[in-house]
Amino acid sequence: MKKLAKLVLFFSLSFAVLFLVSTGIRFLALRVEWLRHVPQQPETVLPALIAAAHWALSLALYGSLLLSLSYIARGRYFVPLSIVCLFVLSVVFSFGISLGLDRWGYVAPAQNQPRLLGEPGLILANNLSSSDTAVVLLNGPTEADGPRVVATPDRALVFQEQAPSLSPTSLPPVPFRDESPWFLKSLAIDIRLSGQQMQQRYGEGIFPFLIYIGALIFFLSSLGFILKLSAWPLANLFLGCLAFRGILALETFFNTPEMQDVFASFLKDRLSPELAVPLIFCGFGLLVHIYSILVYAAKRRKDEED
Repeated sequence: MKKLAKLVLFFSLSFAVLFLVSTGIRFLALRVEWLRHVPQQPETVLPALIAAAHWALSLALYGSLLLSLSYIARGRYFVPLSIVCLFVLSVVFSFGISLGLDRWGYVAPAQNQPRLLGEPGLILANNLSSSDTAVVLLNGPTEADGPRVVATPDRALVFQEQAPSLSPTSLPPVPFRDESPWFLKSLAIDIRLSGQQMQQRYGEGIFPFLIYIGALIFFLSSLGFILKLSAWPLANLFLGCLAFRGILALETFFNTPEMQDVFASFLKDRLSPELAVPLIFCGFGLLVHIYSILVYAAKRRKDEED
């Protein structure tokens, strides 16, 4: 029981730290994205914070499960009981946070006045390269649809007394530099889509959410054997990260509209298409759990014979 209590404490701390830190980072990223667009609408902090929390929920779930499975692999834990404990904790934490975010969404957000970014002569461009069109706001962001100068590569400067009538607020974003590698951008996109999927399932009802999140956690928890493949814990953790990244990409792929249409055409009226992805996760997880049990039984029998 003492080891089980340590596991509960380790998972709880991992989940809380990952959730809070990733929520803060995502919230700052959303604020930077809001600041990049001129003219700006009144700022609403609460919706951005809720959106950041939904994004962080998916990251916290994947990350805390991975760290906890690694913790179990490095310690002498009774694996079946530990997996059940992680499953229950993951479902409770995910449901509790989703419930809290849903209730928090009913609170009327306080709107702040838009902040002015820059002064007269502010230059806006899609990127910082010299091959992109730039717009110079002569009166600054206070008159975003006022006089401007449009600079197009290999063309003369164009002065406009006011913004074109077809798109009075169409302006390039403020050219903040973004040099993040593609694998980090794709990871952030998949995490966002996973968080949106959890939010959508919760909006459909408690049982659809529990079925989906339970199947996902069951699948993730079955990968504990990867964290025991070698004698080097760090190498095993790296392999676990790759495996979890693959499941995250698989989750995004299965929930695309095209794959949902494939599932609907295959199942027809026999089963609801919303249950297709949870069933796939449960099937894969069951196969991996059976494989782990058979490997454990074979090793134990070999040790007894020796």
